[in-house]
Amino acid sequence: MTILSKILDQQIVAIIRGAQPDDVLHIVRALSAGGVNLLEVTLNSKDALSAISKISAQLSEQVMVGAGTVLDAEMAKAAMDAGAKFIISPSLDLETIRATKDGGAVSIPGAFTATEIYTAYKNGGDIIKVFPASIGPGYLKDLRGPFPHIPLMPTGGVNLSNISEFKKAGAVAFGIGSALVDTTLKISDAYLKVLTEKAKRYVETIATP
Repeated sequence: MTILSKILDQQIVAIIRGAQPDDVLHIVRALSAGGVNLLEVTLNSKDALSAISKISAQLSEQVMVGAGTVLDAEMAKAAMDAGAKFIISPSLDLETIRATKDGGAVSIPGAFTATEIYTAYKNGGDIIKVFPASIGPGYLKDLRGPFPHIPLMPTGGVNLSNISEFKKAGAVAFGIGSALVDTTLKISDAYLKVLTEKAKRYVETIATP
């Protein structure tokens, strides 16, 4: 199974932003225990490249790690060198897409308008991150009208109460941040247990027809 097909199969990408370096592996294991095995470590987190490297080295048989908040080609290359299998950006940067594709990783550039989305896809984006998605599932449904062939991943505003509606609107994957992984809370055994249960709920929700 290719990297892209794994993302399209598993669909939920958990965004780990701002976690303490010593907590990251615990968070990843808790998510994986709940069935969420796609992890995005944002590069604006402390020691992000080191975290990506550790996840890739220690947990690659369980999970697939990517890098988020990738703003340019150099950041993409550094993330791929650390072991990132997919590169996610909040915005559209064509050089970042090219560097990602050249490095053999899956490109998930961020875009919002119809023009940005089409440009991102035409220039090699494998999945287009619709960001921010807080505008709601209706916007995604509207985009699917002219772009039924473009895979869209809403991010920013996706939670348990609306993920089913985003799926019905045509989303192929979902980027989920603080609604799933709230790194402002103390990472305790109790937190990790709750995180596993929450991950299970997301997996069960998207599996429901």
